[in-house]
Amino acid sequence: MSVLEFPPGMDPDYAVNRLYLDELMREVTTKLTDLKTQVAARGIPVQSYVTTGIPSEEVSAAARTKEADLIVVGTRGKTGLEHILLGSTAERIIRMAPCPVLTVPMIKQQTEGSSSSEKPNSPPKRMLVPVDFSDCSLDALEYGALVAQRSQASITLLHVLEPVSYGLDFTLPRVANREQVRTELTNRLSKLVSALISADVPSDFVISGGLPADSILDTARSRSVDLIIMGTHGRRGFSHTLFGSVAESALRRSSCPVLTVRNPKFRPGHHRVLSSHLIRASH
Repeated sequence: MSVLEFPPGMDPDYAVNRLYLDELMREVTTKLTDLKTQVAARGIPVQSYVTTGIPSEEVSAAARTKEADLIVVGTRGKTGLEHILLGSTAERIIRMAPCPVLTVPMIKQQTEGSSSSEKPNSPPKRMLVPVDFSDCSLDALEYGALVAQRSQASITLLHVLEPVSYGLDFTLPRVANREQVRTELTNRLSKLVSALISADVPSDFVISGGLPADSILDTARSRSVDLIIMGTHGRRGFSHTLFGSVAESALRRSSCPVLTVRNPKFRPGHHRVLSSHLIRASH
């Protein structure tokens, strides 16, 4: 799908605007025809769709109309002032999408004669799934388990401990309980790993500290993962401005694809890898 970006309120039939849109349409149609040929050559059924408007809104609307199971979108990884000024179409799609969204960072061009370990055409073999035991993170893990089964991949679960907070008297009231908390987390994560292994998904877990997005990216780099799978609440408006999104922060800086899971679509009669009994025990 390609969206001819055109601000709302402007008249598309105005002479100058019409010339602009017609030229853009010719250019986009030529590129889409080439892409369709490449995809079809791999034996994949493909259709193309062009519309005009705000990209994030048009993509989300098309996903609803076509009852899409997955949206795939490229990212340029804008950060800092550039991100604040321009925003991110991918992030807006994630907040509006009716289905999971796979964001793929732009692959850096190789210099002539250089080699790269990247294999963008290969299915992911090592996946990282951050888990905070919320419903959305457990849904992401269930979705990730299905992806792992189909691609014969392994999963590493990651739980990020909250930073230690000081009391008003500058003591550390939580330190005494920290080992107990780690023991409980180890038990919960071990149960999830056992369930995944029983479903023929090789798995392990990591418990780390620090800021969530930083810990996720550090673990992804150290484990050389091919895909990060994360649940998202899909906050919008003031709530999103106030709290931000760990998923969006991670995908903005990630060097590997990030699959954000909100409203996962499981087939009717889907038998969960993670049983409801296990999920209740993990809360």
